Amino acid sequence: MRYVRDVAAVIRSKNAGPFELTFDLMFTDRQAYDEVRKNITPSKIAELYRIPVDDVLKIVHFEPALAVKITIVRPRASGALGETDVYGAQQHAPLFELTY
Repeated sequence: MRYVRDVAAVIRSKNAGPFELTFDLMFTDRQAYDEVRKNITPSKIAELYRIPVDDVLKIVHFEPALAVKITIVRPRASGALGETDVYGAQQHAPLFELTY
């Protein structure tokens, strides 16, 4: 078992509108990208974020940039009462535990 954090050049999060979060995984190594891309599933993302698998909206593989984009439903709308990260920029930490 290996961690994506050990092979990804970039792991980040941001808003994808007020009701969604998006995560980017970017790689400099083609082999690492291919291995991770084959092993990322909605169920793995749902487990990491403790959300229903239906809340994992998309996993997009962008081969020219060796990147993977994951979009999920935000637990709370951006700026809603009790929401703690209006820009969604601090939500990528669970991805550090993603394995492939």
